[in-house]
Parts: sequence; structure tokens; C-alpha cells
Amino acid sequence: MKQDTSVQTTNTYDDNEVVNHSSNGHFDEVLSARLTRRQTVFGGISATTAALLGTAGLAACGGGDDGPAAPVATTPEVKPLALGFAAVAKNKLDVVTVPEGYQVSVLHSLGDPLHFGDESWKNDGSESPDSYQRRVGDGHDGMWYFGLGEDGKFAPTRSDRGLLAVNHEYVVAPYGLHPSGQTPGTTRVASEVEKEIYAHGVSICEVKRGTTGADMSMIRGSRFNRRITSATPMTITGPARGSDLMKTKYSPTGTMTRGTNNNCANGYTPWGTYLTCEENFLNVIARAAGDDAKRSASEVKALGRYGLPQGRNAPYRWDTAGTDDLFTRWNSAVTGASAAEDYRNIINTFGWTVEIDPFDPESVPAKRTAMGRFNHEGAWPAPAVAGQPIIIYSGDDARNEYIYKFVSKALWDPKDVGGGMAAGAKYLDEGTLYVAKFNADGTGEWLELTQGKNGLDASNTTYPFASQADVVTFARLAADARGATKMDRPEWGGVNPLNMEAYMTLTNNSNRVALSATPTGSQLKPDAANPRFYEDAFTNPDGTSRTNRGNVNGHIVRWKEGATASSFTWDIYLFGAEASAAADVNLSGLTAVNDFSSPDGLAFDQRGLLWIQTDDGAFTDVTNCMLLAAVPGKVGDGTTVKAVGGTDTRRGALATADNLRRFLVGPKDCEITGLAHTPDHQTLFINVQHPGEEGPLTSMSSNWPASQNGAAAGRRPRSSTVVVTRKGGGQVGTA
Repeated sequence: MKQDTSVQTTNTYDDNEVVNHSSNGHFDEVLSARLTRRQTVFGGISATTAALLGTAGLAACGGGDDGPAAPVATTPEVKPLALGFAAVAKNKLDVVTVPEGYQVSVLHSLGDPLHFGDESWKNDGSESPDSYQRRVGDGHDGMWYFGLGEDGKFAPTRSDRGLLAVNHEYVVAPYGLHPSGQTPGTTRVASEVEKEIYAHGVSICEVKRGTTGADMSMIRGSRFNRRITSATPMTITGPARGSDLMKTKYSPTGTMTRGTNNNCANGYTPWGTYLTCEENFLNVIARAAGDDAKRSASEVKALGRYGLPQGRNAPYRWDTAGTDDLFTRWNSAVTGASAAEDYRNIINTFGWTVEIDPFDPESVPAKRTAMGRFNHEGAWPAPAVAGQPIIIYSGDDARNEYIYKFVSKALWDPKDVGGGMAAGAKYLDEGTLYVAKFNADGTGEWLELTQGKNGLDASNTTYPFASQADVVTFARLAADARGATKMDRPEWGGVNPLNMEAYMTLTNNSNRVALSATPTGSQLKPDAANPRFYEDAFTNPDGTSRTNRGNVNGHIVRWKEGATASSFTWDIYLFGAEASAAADVNLSGLTAVNDFSSPDGLAFDQRGLLWIQTDDGAFTDVTNCMLLAAVPGKVGDGTTVKAVGGTDTRRGALATADNLRRFLVGPKDCEITGLAHTPDHQTLFINVQHPGEEGPLTSMSSNWPASQNGAAAGRRPRSSTVVVTRKGGGQVGTA
């Protein structure tokens, strides 16, 4: 979602709000000597095959912090990567701009029907609420491509036909869904809310190439086309299944719930299922005034740590639309004699990773609770290795929050490819959840979050963890208790299939003070892995100015696993900055061909090419948001440096025009997000979210995607999925 770098105070949900008030620091302020890095490699399958079959890390994991040593093998021979396009210039155009020799087409947009029987999108908001159970939703975000075989099953290497799963993070006010935007008033119109509920979630559609070229079209009416929405029944699995924390009026046994919401980033599995993740779920969940008196002290603490104090209104106000259960369930207040009679626990049923089988339209999605609950930005797997556990990394997208790792109990068996939800239960319902602690000397620790270990028990003073259901449901509190490292808004991640090193974007953080200043409240000083505090002038669209403060442009951290499940080494791969910034701000040496701000989306393809997307509010007076392509190095390929303000840190190798280049610039006011690709690398999918969001309905600043083909003003802007291919064919991005 679009982020502002300013600090805000509000009684409605603000996805920039800081709710981590633990005493955990970031790092020691003194940087110790650099340690010698150990190269982590993998064997048994090629890098490309490993990436195609999904993800599992090499660090072995038992039940404790220190597992057995990871196997060491010879890294396969890989042709050196080289970028093969001229950098796209920064611009403020209302089109998707790509390099010379490339072309863009729009696959689908908000409101496009997935089946026959519903009218095409009319540009006037007149579509019925019910039809959005069969239309493409709003706020396109994370996505993944799955090859589709002629037998209707997962075909990992197929590129000409597949299923594309796309997240719909939120409804973009005011222009997308309703005739005149959202109707004003203290209560919402039921038909508008119903439409918004169905416009959230996930779209799955079949896509296919034509007889020539690598462009893709959506197959309308395919039996695989499906919507998963904020009203879709879902099962709860893993440690929290059946716990008192999950019980609601809808499911008194705590085994089912309805809907997935605010789905930002995503993941995928080696067995061929889609992982969608629930981020800013407080957009839709309210809590009544006076509710604290009806709760235990530990409940009040947990609700506060997850950003839901009593008397808080949800920005969408879905709970005000009427007395129907479809609406009232969005208020997490005590109204009945027990949890089985109200929706006091509705908040606990969001913030999870949700598994969906795109190849079985009748399958029931599952909330996999073993992977923890927080502002779950995504679930990024490492390439799967036979006989090793599945490893999935996640970020908690809020200022001062944490980075997590899930390690499956079951070891990967390639025979489970195509195993659907049964395979998901095998690998995702049992395992060990860890949270990251970054040390200033370039080492790190994965801190185990298991009930009964390391003080995570009923006597814990942070929270009484009586069961593993408590630990995973309140993973933030468990991470607080273990002393995890607060980070600058962990967002998207990815694992390099060539060397198994993991990367994660830290988008920005305004909740920071100078190293010499005295923090107040939840403010933080810079530290080794979040080392910058600086000020930057910005011109608003209306011509007024503001000053952004803190880690204004964000950075990307990376790490490689050590010899045990609990160790890693790290450095900072890239620092976002304007090319003209001072050297201690522009620490990566960015120039006009590759300067960027607020890295958000991040993904590796099977070649090891890294794609970086931006969602920016600090550089958009100069350029629209963008997509960059990179040939990354490895942890430890840089040096120690001193950041602006005096904090020592570890920087990767400097960026050059050869290893980092701007590939695409989006239309006005958009976020570039979501990335998927076909196994042959000839088709790239990206999402354009909320173009034109800055303007009123009567004079939007953008009319994209209509503007992509030169259409005049008057068409409403729509979030859309874009297909990028090379004219005449060939792999995207490389020489």
C-alpha cells in the first residue's frame, strides 16, 4: 500500500503506526571486526530446477536453536548474468515505460469478468456487488505463475500455458468500485461494503500464449478461474487450530473462519500451491469503546501490540453497514457471553499465511498458523533440496518490527510435487518459527519461538504463553520477549537460487532520531543494519513542500545461513538514495541510471536475476515508481562504511550501470508491485497498483491503463496486471 514517510497519530488504522514499544534495541552501537564469511552452497539439483520446484533452505533444523550442520556440495556451473537493456530514464509520464525493444500489454484490470455471463467493466461503478465474486478484484499486488499441464496439473517447466494467482490488497478509494466514490456518512452503505468485501482477496486465472510471441492473454471462462475473497470459507490449521483464540460465532470450535484480507505479498510452494499473506488487516477491523473492561489484562496487552485499542474505528467501517453477519463480524468486541456468541476473536483470525491450491477450484484455502501471525507481508521460500526442510522467510511490515523464518519439521520429498493441500499440511502445519537478531559485528542469530523454551511459558512477563497457539498467534510478543531486532519496515524478500542467500527490503522508517538525539516514545536511534537518519526536502503534488526525516529512502538487507539453524551473517546490499545525495546518504554510489527510493517488492527469477520494485513517497516529485533489474553479488563483497550521522555499517559492493539498472517506470501515482515470470524467462508479469490515487474522482491525475494506448481523459484508473515481453522474443532483462 502507498506509504507516507511522515509520522501520523490517528484513532483509525494507520499502517505506519508503531505498535512495538518493547525495549528491544536494534544493535550494539559499536561495530566490531568483520568475521570471515562461510560460503553456503547446495547440490543435487541445478539452480534452475531448484527454483522451479519451490523452496527449502540448507540450514538443517531440529527442535532446538542449533541443528546439525548443513550439507556442503559443489555449486553448479552457471553462465554469468549480464543485463541486456538500456536503462529507462526517470519520468512522470502516465504510461508504463520499458526499454527499447520491449513491449507492454495489459492482462487484466479491476472489474474484468473472469467468466461469461457478467458484463464487461463499464467505467461507471455500476457492477453489482455479487458480480465481484466473479470479477478481477482491486489493488493488484503479489502474484505467481504456475505452469499448467494438459492433464490440469502443476507442470513446473511449462511456459506457454499456466495459472496466474494475483493478490488484491485493498480497495482504492475513491474511484474504482462505486458510481460516485464512497458514499459519505458515519455509517456505510451495505451494497458498497459488500462489493468491497468481494473485491479483496485473490484472483486465479488461466493464461495462455498465442501462436506467436511470448505475450499472454487471460482465458475467460476457464474452469480454473476463481475468486477468493474476504467472505470465502477457510480452514484454520496448525498450532492455533481449535484454540480458544480462534473461536467465533461463525466457528465455535475455532477450526474455520471466513475471508482473507489486505493480501500484500505472497509466496509459492515446491508442490505447486500459492501462499497469500495478510498484511494491514486492521483496515477493516474495529473495536468498541469500553471493551477493555470485558477483557483480561493479557488480552488487552495483545490487542494493543497488534494495533487494536478499544474505541478504534476501522478506516473502511465495514462493521457499520448493517446487522447482517457479513458486516457485524468486523468488530472485534465482546458482545456475547462467550467467544462462541460474538466476534471478539476476529482479529486473531487475520495476519496469517494462507495456502490456496490453484489447480483445484473446489479446494478450501487454509490459514497455516505455524508460520506465525503479524502484518504478514509475504512468505518467501528458499529453493527446495531433497532430504532437507522447507525454509520460508517472512517480514512484518510495520516500523520497528521483525524478520522471521519458518523451518518445516518434514523433509522435502520431490514426490510431493503436485500434492496440493495435503502436501501443504505435511510441510506447513508443523515446524519451528524463528525471529532474527542482527548483531553489529555482521553475525546474526535466529531466535527460536517455541512454547516452553527460552522463557516462552506461562510465567513470561511479556505475555503468559501457555501453548504454542499463544506463541504463533502473538508472534510479535514472543519476538519481543526473545530480544529480536527492530527493523525499518521489513517488506518483500527473496532467495538467490545460485547461492541460497536471502534478501529483504526495508522500505523506510520515519520513527527515528539522530544518533546524537534523545529518543522519545517508540523512536529509535540508527544502528548497524538500519544506519541512516537524515532529512530530505520534498515537493508535494500541489506545489507545497515538506521535509522527510529518518531512513527516508530505505535499503535492502541480505544474509546467508550459517552452519546451524540459528546462525547467519549479513550485510546491506543496497541503500536507496537520489543520485545527487551526499556520499554518506548515497552509500551505494547510485547514479541517474539506477537511483531509487523506498524498495518494496523484491524477487529473484530462476537465473538469479534480482528484480526490485518501489513504493515511494520521497522521490515521486522526480519520478514515478519503478522496477529495477540487478545482478547481485554475495554477502561480504563490500566493506565497512560510516553512514550519515556517524553510524558504522556493512555495505555490499557499489552499484554500477552493469549490475543495477532501471528497467521500467510506472504511470502516475502508482506503486509497482508483484512480479512473476514464466520458466523460460520470456514473459514477465508485474502489477500496477493504485494509479491516479492522488486526485478526486472528478479530475483524476491518471487514466491508466487507458492512457497506455493513448486514450483521452475520462476513463477511471484501474489497478492492473501488465505483461512485458521482448519484441521478436527472447529472455527478458538479460543480454
